[in-house]
Amino acid sequence: MTTSSRPKPWYRQAVAVIPKNLPLKGFGTTLYIGVFFAAYFYLLKNPAYPITVMPFTWLDRLIGFQPLAMPLYISLWVYVSVPPALLATRRELYAYAQAMTATCVAALTIFYFWPTAVPPGDIDWALYPGVGFLKSMDASGNAFPSLHVATAVFSGVWLHHLLRRFGGPQWVLMLNWMWCIGIIYSTLATRQHVAVDMWGGLVLGALAASLSLRRRMQTEVVGAVRLPII
Repeated sequence: MTTSSRPKPWYRQAVAVIPKNLPLKGFGTTLYIGVFFAAYFYLLKNPAYPITVMPFTWLDRLIGFQPLAMPLYISLWVYVSVPPALLATRRELYAYAQAMTATCVAALTIFYFWPTAVPPGDIDWALYPGVGFLKSMDASGNAFPSLHVATAVFSGVWLHHLLRRFGGPQWVLMLNWMWCIGIIYSTLATRQHVAVDMWGGLVLGALAASLSLRRRMQTEVVGAVRLPII
């Protein structure tokens, strides 16, 4: 095999894909997050039915409150932006957006018909201004399923798939899952969610990602004959 015929290193393939449809990626992601937050906060402040307080379980007692987990919690908004940045075509971007939208709509529908909240913790939030600010902005409602966890898992599965497609090494695949697990951990460590919410978000995110990737695989098989994905 000649040097020119060798496949590019995984990181060069990833960097080459990022600029493609960059205005759509940047504007679309920003608009998407804005619309999502509008719907999320509306349901948070205007529950249609009585609010159910979620139970505190042994796992919540095992994972204590940790204010240093706050950066991991906030990093979700960077994390969810990575998979769409690594998609090359508009068709891929639209399909990804549809799948992510279905995930969010499923959770928002549950929030509407079954409003839930995290039990109040015996913590003086004034001692932790960073987490206290988060609590003032995002009250502990819309708890089950944890959409924070669902979108993290959805993004983690997709990012794993894309990194493998680029031929990413094991260490970068592990780094992806460490980041994802860190975000999941942060939802409990910041007391934004309880374990029951986490499990619900994990199931929702994994199911949505697997279904959307199955559909993607089917499209790629057809695309191999008609029109390549990339």
